[in-house]
Amino acid sequence: MAWTFFTVFCSTIVAASALYFHIGETERKCFIEELPDETMVVGNYKVEMFDKNINDFVPTMHGLGMHVEVRDPDDKVVLSRTYAAEGRFTFTSHSAGEHIICLNSNSTAWLYAGQLRVHLDISVGEHAVDYQQVQAKDKLSELQLRIRQLLDQVEQITKEQNYQRVREERFRYTSESTNQRVFWWSIIQVSALVVIGMWQSLHMKSFFIAKKLV
Repeated sequence: MAWTFFTVFCSTIVAASALYFHIGETERKCFIEELPDETMVVGNYKVEMFDKNINDFVPTMHGLGMHVEVRDPDDKVVLSRTYAAEGRFTFTSHSAGEHIICLNSNSTAWLYAGQLRVHLDISVGEHAVDYQQVQAKDKLSELQLRIRQLLDQVEQITKEQNYQRVREERFRYTSESTNQRVFWWSIIQVSALVVIGMWQSLHMKSFFIAKKLV
């Protein structure tokens, strides 16, 4: 199965991304989302089928859907499920890092379908929360709802800052390790050159003595 990767960067400023892509029969589209821990992600999608009669994309037929698989930074499966042609999937990150979201069509209906176009909208953090539903469920006033949104935003910003701090520590450790390896490799090279130079000097001296040139 062919794999195609897209990278979608999520931050506290841009925490929602909408796009569409075309998918072939054996293709599998994958997206990389960098997520802090304990962050909710909601993906809304809609699959359209190409109709040769009108030369345009139309809603898909009954029975054709999408399989969604999500893997965490440890390559553990967080979500693996087949959905309908239009719907949404939800998961929560339990560890910080790159999460891979892969989508591919189910194979049973491909005998009747051509190329597919998939509209995908990914929301992260507080952007994935339906606050109208929260307001109706908890019977919150407008002020209470706004305070709830601000608290969620502060919590998401804190998670993002913690994640960026972890990334910075990892990068610093990698840089220090690389610099240390370069330093010791330079020492080894200089030592090898000194040893080879001394060996050549002794060899040439013994050669001249043997030839009675000195």
